[in-house]
Amino acid sequence: MRYAQGGGLTDAERAGRERLRLQTLERFEAGQKSSEIATALRVSERSVERWRRAWRECGEAGLLSKGSPGRPRLSEAQIARLERELGRGPLAHGWADQRWTLARIKTLIGRLFHVSYTVEGTWRLLKRHGWSWQQPARRAIERDDAAVEVWKKETWPRVRPSRRSAGLGWSSKTRPGSR
Repeated sequence: MRYAQGGGLTDAERAGRERLRLQTLERFEAGQKSSEIATALRVSERSVERWRRAWRECGEAGLLSKGSPGRPRLSEAQIARLERELGRGPLAHGWADQRWTLARIKTLIGRLFHVSYTVEGTWRLLKRHGWSWQQPARRAIERDDAAVEVWKKETWPRVRPSRRSAGLGWSSKTRPGSR
């Protein structure tokens, strides 16, 4: 089953669906037809047939919820180890500089735990455990704020393409011959 905007069922909704499947158990044992069960419980016949097949193959256990599909793949002990390893820094793990990137952390997780995460999944994992994006603790000594402001006011407007010249074509309002 697919859900809009990539969503799924909450734990409460999943428990409600499980109760609904368990209601079919008594009806299966009573020999009711799938169409009758579907009408009574206001679900599709296809779902009832799928639940009946699971019940035949696994009994009541086949109707129980399998849990959240998005459960974490790393245990709390593994998360603690990952945090220790991140604290050691990228140099300790073979990178040439002291920057942790999501791609590097993803690679580190793969090396340490033989678990594959996407870059986005790595970010969610870190965020869930209180990590945030990297921010420099201080500005570079060489930074000249006055020179930066001058550049933004004088140089940037000259090198930045104007919106009109950067357009990919005519808009419907400015195209010759259109109204």
